[in-house]
Amino acid sequence: MTSNYDKFPAVEISGHAGAAWRGWAAVAVELRSAVAARRAPGGRVVVAVECYTGLHTAEVAGELRRGLAPDLWLETRTAFKPPAEIDRLVAPFLGGDDPLFGFYTNLTLTEFLDAEKVAALRAESGRARGVVVVFGTAALLCCEPDLIVYADMPRWEGQLRQRRNTVSNLGVENATLKGSLKYKRAFFVDWRVCDRLKQDTLARWDYLLDTTAPGDPRLLTGAALRAGLDAAARRPFRVVPFFDPAPWGGQWMKAVCGLDRNVGNFGWCFDCVPEENSLLLRCCEVTVEMPALNLVFHRPRELLGAELVARFGAEFPIRFDFLDTMGGGNLSLQVHPLTAYAREKFGLAYTQDESYYLLDAGPEATVYLGVKAEAKPAEMFQALETAQRGGAPFPAEQFVNRWPAKKHDHFLIPGGTIHCSGANAMVLEISATPYIFTFKLWDWGRLGLDGEPRPINLQHGRANVQWDRDAAFAQRELINRITPLGSDEGWRAERTGLHSREFIETHRHWFTGTAPHDTQGTVNVLNLVEGREAVVESPTGAFAPFAVHYAETFIVPAAAGVYTVRALGGACATIKAFVRPDAPVDLFPNLGNRNG
Repeated sequence: MTSNYDKFPAVEISGHAGAAWRGWAAVAVELRSAVAARRAPGGRVVVAVECYTGLHTAEVAGELRRGLAPDLWLETRTAFKPPAEIDRLVAPFLGGDDPLFGFYTNLTLTEFLDAEKVAALRAESGRARGVVVVFGTAALLCCEPDLIVYADMPRWEGQLRQRRNTVSNLGVENATLKGSLKYKRAFFVDWRVCDRLKQDTLARWDYLLDTTAPGDPRLLTGAALRAGLDAAARRPFRVVPFFDPAPWGGQWMKAVCGLDRNVGNFGWCFDCVPEENSLLLRCCEVTVEMPALNLVFHRPRELLGAELVARFGAEFPIRFDFLDTMGGGNLSLQVHPLTAYAREKFGLAYTQDESYYLLDAGPEATVYLGVKAEAKPAEMFQALETAQRGGAPFPAEQFVNRWPAKKHDHFLIPGGTIHCSGANAMVLEISATPYIFTFKLWDWGRLGLDGEPRPINLQHGRANVQWDRDAAFAQRELINRITPLGSDEGWRAERTGLHSREFIETHRHWFTGTAPHDTQGTVNVLNLVEGREAVVESPTGAFAPFAVHYAETFIVPAAAGVYTVRALGGACATIKAFVRPDAPVDLFPNLGNRNG
């Protein structure tokens, strides 16, 4: 059967004819027209081109400078503090020599700038005549603009550029630094800093400039951008999935998601992680790509619901991703931090509690979950240290329970529970969003795709493994804790998780007809885990019917209210995640940890 998985879902913008352009020539014509409309005879027009981190600034600056031919061109890089000073500024948030983990920054973009140089730029742009362009990150802090062009950059494309050594971190020249270290700095510092300015200014943008594809820019008016985001915040939609190989990667996604068969494997798919996924808006047959976080920032209440905004702020707290080991190997044996530990060490408000939902499984599929009742902490970590030093491989099954896994099983994994998926499993991972905070304990003696060992985190792991999470605990509380919720003609619903210590709830609906749903004022995230196609509909006509296909994750904003999911052409099932209204965020006391 051919794949019907949509890898490029887009939200259509209506009512904004002539509001999008493609190609540098068309971009220049439109921006020149906008400048002319704002300029009095003999007067001055200041154009701020604000740049998100990760742009190919040489291309963007060169094309805009040629296209606009301004009387004065100023670049904000001249207003930044020296790179060595910026390195010292961000160092407290980078975790020293730790290759993976840092601490969420509270810095603002202003702190990266030299106040005197900013004042000089503002004075120069303010006294000039004609067309003035202020270009670069922090342009909105370095002038009083008459026209704002925001040149955005999706995080996944930014990461690919980091790996290719074509971009540097904010305010420094470090393009040749190892890609994973640039990513860490962007994750803990650069993205946070730029997002603060983005949140403050998005309502004022005159244009969004998308340069995700080099040489193929797209321009969208600010009014059309905000109309598209407004539409997405009230109807079902999907973000753009991205796929990546892994040392343990499998073959399932190649067939089901229609991926390149020439790539050795695909291990990851971020199918709904708005912190890193893109959102596509389509206007006048032009498709514009941007970070999905723009929607979270622009319409948090409509998207998330008032209660979630009060609890989390403008953050999307639910993550769906795929882990493909079909024909591959085991994931790393790992543990996620307890909330108190995550808050103290990394500045997180909550931790990566998660679950494994088995989209598919081979006959020998297994999941490692929980410690053996007889396991002794000192002995287990001694064995892990020996393996890490190149000694005897870690005897995982001596210390960790291994459970058979079949399609539609659901394994719940609250923080502090040792776990990993075995080979020949296709996991839909449903979790809270802080997604890089995985402490690897054992990686089965293999190398990463770069030919180097992947970082192991025994010190962090030792502080978080919960030794009361043994086989009895797992069987009683973590494996297929399924309870009926209700049924009617053509559908039945059941609760599948998550654990009471986790703030996310999951419900599964089996249906041959139409299954009823209600957001009840909070965002819902669903995946079609059975069936080739279904359609999401509003009984009141609040949004147009929305088709979803097997394995696609889709978001139903809080503002959508009552909705239905109708099976097309056979039996279907969805798994739905939402934040439990009665669950406090801080559910993770450090109990049962014999490590002290």
